[in-house]
Amino acid sequence: MRALTVVPEKSGSLAVTDVPDPEPGEGDLLVDGLAVGVCGTDREIAAGDYGAAPPGRERLVLGHESLGRVREAPSGGGFSPGDLVVGVVRRPDPEPCGACAHGEFDMCRNGRYTERGIKELDGFASRAWRIEADYAVRLDPRLAEVGVLMEPTTIVAKAWDQIEKVGGRAWFEPRRVLVTGAGPIGLLAALLGVQRGLDVHVLDRVADGPKPRLVADLGATYHHEGLAEAVRGGPPDVVIEATGVSQLVLGAMANNAAYGIVCLTGVSPSGRALEVDAGALNREIVLENDAIFGSVNANLRHYAAAARALAEADLGWLGRLISRRVPLEEYEAAFTSHPDDVKVVIDLEE
Repeated sequence: MRALTVVPEKSGSLAVTDVPDPEPGEGDLLVDGLAVGVCGTDREIAAGDYGAAPPGRERLVLGHESLGRVREAPSGGGFSPGDLVVGVVRRPDPEPCGACAHGEFDMCRNGRYTERGIKELDGFASRAWRIEADYAVRLDPRLAEVGVLMEPTTIVAKAWDQIEKVGGRAWFEPRRVLVTGAGPIGLLAALLGVQRGLDVHVLDRVADGPKPRLVADLGATYHHEGLAEAVRGGPPDVVIEATGVSQLVLGAMANNAAYGIVCLTGVSPSGRALEVDAGALNREIVLENDAIFGSVNANLRHYAAAARALAEADLGWLGRLISRRVPLEEYEAAFTSHPDDVKVVIDLEE
């Protein structure tokens, strides 16, 4: 069958190639691939920055933002042919650390986890794939056109879960939220903030195009003139940073409310030095009891929360997050950015 594959750490190796059909596994689901989303991680692997093929193999099947439909399911496993499903990305390490042993494999402490489409396990950018029933998540059938947004939604579902746990260290009644970045992660973070009844503000650099309209139609407030403008109406109780831009990361830490929480989901590039008054920043964080933490990946609890959030969202709004759909054989177009892109998806159906 055809699949999008890459030689990890080798730039220019991305290609659609023939790979063996999925081999049966006891208790596994056989799934017909419908779509995969393309994100920064996929682009970085394609550029040769990192990634690891399965042991003994040269090429890795790419794709961790999955969507498929069950073709075959074991009896008594809770799934049926026709179910709409996504695959969980990460697997715990073979000799689990304490976090992995407790199902919190997104918080793995020793780094021996594996990940579909990223690290030592084939991904989902193929016409069909197999997955263990314990690592498949059923979606509402109404999400057939937008369910590929599930994996990025799990990232922000985890972020909100962690925010609420950190806030629970004392009285916590947030009202104002600032999301920096209006890419898929930022917009989905804003969606979950609106679903919580919060006053959500989104900061991005573009002044027009689909992003301002998407934020407005969500019932949130869009800002494009910088951080100072975004916090003029009041410092946010919660900041979700989704750009990785160093200036915004530092600005978020310095411009939140007292007893504020800053969740960093964007990954900053290394090698870019900034001048910062570290003493003043430290003083503000300490004296205001601020909390700053990083968040990446997701566990089964977050997948379940993300599935509920998508099922409760406006399907038309979710559909507008998908800017372009590209056939598998035209994959190169999905790795070429357009100015108005939000989420680009590769269709896997023939």
